[in-house]
Amino acid sequence: VAREYVLQPYRDSVKLQIDYEAELNDAQRTAVTALPGPALVIAGAGSGKTRTLTYRVAYLLEQGVPADRILLLTFTNKAAKEMMGRVADLIGHDMSDLWGGTFHSIGHRVLRRHAEDLGFDRSFTIQDREDTKGLINACIAEAEIDVKATRFPKPEVVADMGSLAGNKQMDVREVIEGRFPWFEHLVPQIEGVIQRYAERKRAQGLMDFDDLLVLWLKLLKEHEEVRELYQKRFQFVLVDEYQDTNQLQAELIDLLGERYKNVMVVGDDSQSIYSWRGANYENIIEFPDRYPGAKVYKIETNYRSTPEILNLANAAIAANTRQFAKELSASRGPGEKPVLAVCSAAGEQAAFVAQRALELREEGMELNDMAVLYRSHFHALELQLEFTRRNIPFSITSGLRFFEQAHIKDVTSYLKWLANPRDEQAFKRLVLMLPGVGGKTAFKLWGQFLAAHTDTTPQAETLQKCAAVPKKAKVPWAQ
Repeated sequence: VAREYVLQPYRDSVKLQIDYEAELNDAQRTAVTALPGPALVIAGAGSGKTRTLTYRVAYLLEQGVPADRILLLTFTNKAAKEMMGRVADLIGHDMSDLWGGTFHSIGHRVLRRHAEDLGFDRSFTIQDREDTKGLINACIAEAEIDVKATRFPKPEVVADMGSLAGNKQMDVREVIEGRFPWFEHLVPQIEGVIQRYAERKRAQGLMDFDDLLVLWLKLLKEHEEVRELYQKRFQFVLVDEYQDTNQLQAELIDLLGERYKNVMVVGDDSQSIYSWRGANYENIIEFPDRYPGAKVYKIETNYRSTPEILNLANAAIAANTRQFAKELSASRGPGEKPVLAVCSAAGEQAAFVAQRALELREEGMELNDMAVLYRSHFHALELQLEFTRRNIPFSITSGLRFFEQAHIKDVTSYLKWLANPRDEQAFKRLVLMLPGVGGKTAFKLWGQFLAAHTDTTPQAETLQKCAAVPKKAKVPWAQ
C-alpha cells in the first residue's frame, strides 16, 4: 500500500536571534512559544494581540518552518502590512514567501490561480458596492418587477441579503425571515433577482467581494486536488481577530487547517461587534469543542488604558453569560474616570463636545491630541456646524473611500473594461459620460458591442460596429 513519506530537513539545534524573554511578557511568551497543535489565544483589549501574533510568526520561522508554509489571515490590509513588515524587521530578510493578508486578498490570490476550475477566466474583474448596486438594478429591471407597486427592496438591500446568505452559509429565504421579515411576501422575486445577478456575474467574468470567499470555499469543497494542495502547503494557520469571523470564514480556516491541525486563532470574545454583517462570536466560544485538545492562552495585561477605564470595561464584561473569564489589569498609572454625559438632542450633544474641547484646550491639551468618534458619518453634520461656529479647526477622516470617488471610478472603469471586455457596468459607466448617451442608449450600445465582440477582435474595432451612437457622441466615441 502506497503511503506518503515526508523528508525532514536536517539542521543543528536552533539558535534564536530574538530575545523573546525581553520582548514579551510571560503570557505573551507562553502563547508565542507554544508547541504545535490547535491553540486559542484570548487577548484582551490593548494587551498586545498584534505583537503576540507577529512574534509567533517570527518564532515559527526561527524554528525552521519555511515562510511559504505559514498562512497569516487578518481583517484589514493595514494589519496585514504592519505584521508582515514587523516580521521582516525581526527576522532581517524579505518575507514575500509568507502568505499573509486579509481573507479577501488571500481568496483573491487563490482564485486567480484556479479560476478555470470554477468556470471563470483568470482575468475576472472585481466589483465594488456601487457596481454591485448597478448590476442588481439591471436584474430587477430585467425581471420586470414593479418596484413601486410591490415596494421591492432597493438594490443595496438585495445586495445585503445575498451577502448575508453567503457569509452565514444560509438560504436567502432564511436570511429574509430572520433579518428582513417585512419582505417575506417577496421571497420568490428576491431569490430570482439574486439568481439573475449570479448568472450575470458569471457571464460577464465578474466577482464581488463576497465571491472572493464564497467561491474560495466552493473551490476547496468541490475540488479535492486543490484542497489537498493548500492543506499540504499550510503547515501553520494563524488568524487575527477571530471573534469577528463569520460561518464561511470559520469553515475556510477549518478546511485549510484540517491536515496538520496547527491552527492558532487570536481574539477576544468580549470585542465581537460585527454580528450585523454576519460575524458569529460562537466561532471563538466553540473553538475548543471543534478542536479537541486545543490549548487556551489568556493575555490580560492592558498597555493602552488607565485602571479607571479597565474597571469600567471589566464591570461591563462581567455581565456576559457566555465568555472566557478574564480580568484585564493596567500597566499604566491612574487617570480620570470615564464620564457619561446624557444629552437630549443632537445639537445639544454637539455643543457639549465643542465646549469640552475648548475647556481641555484651556487646560493645556492640544487640539491635535483630541478625537471625536461617532457611530455613523451622518452624525458628523451637527459637530461640523458647531465646530465651525466656534472657530475650532478640525479634519474629517471618514467618508468616501479613495476608490469609491466618482472621478476615480471613471478612470478605473477604463482599466476594468480593457482587462475584461464583458464587464457591463464598466462599459456603461464609460459610455454614460459621453454627450447624448442616457440609460436606454447605453443599454443598446452594450447589446451591440456584446453581439459583435470576440476574444480575437480588438475592442476598438468592435466599437466601430456599434450603430446606436448618438450624433453628439460620434467624435468622442471615435476617439
